[in-house]
Amino acid sequence: MRTLIHDRVEQCRTGTNPTAICRVKSGWVVLGDVQFLSGYSLLLPDPVVPDLNSLGGAERELYLRDMVCIGDALLEVTDSHRINYETLGNTEAALHTHIFPRYLSEDPKLRSGPAWFYDWSSARPFELERDRELMDRIREKLEDMGVVA
Repeated sequence: MRTLIHDRVEQCRTGTNPTAICRVKSGWVVLGDVQFLSGYSLLLPDPVVPDLNSLGGAERELYLRDMVCIGDALLEVTDSHRINYETLGNTEAALHTHIFPRYLSEDPKLRSGPAWFYDWSSARPFELERDRELMDRIREKLEDMGVVA
């Protein structure tokens, strides 16, 4: 079954996904379509698989390592104080992980809950011109860590 994740990975491969930050060893790092939490990113596996349990041992370890490195990069290039990781796959039945920087400046009612409690429909959308500098800083940090493919 083809999903949005398949489409996004294909766009990354062809260079037509403007949210693509870089290729890492397990897949692609992209900035979220909305930026209610600045730096909200996703890790999309390449090739696309149904879920984390579909990956073999080495591939699974690589995916999880890349995921945590993205979080480490976000901690360094934003003023976030922690990172939330969510791998769901309920709506898009293909492996992908949401990586949310969390900030002390968030409304306390929202800060203590999952990012899904935000009003996604009113969040500022991705804008390449505005978000390019942050994307470059994330990519540079991932290059420094040696995870960029």
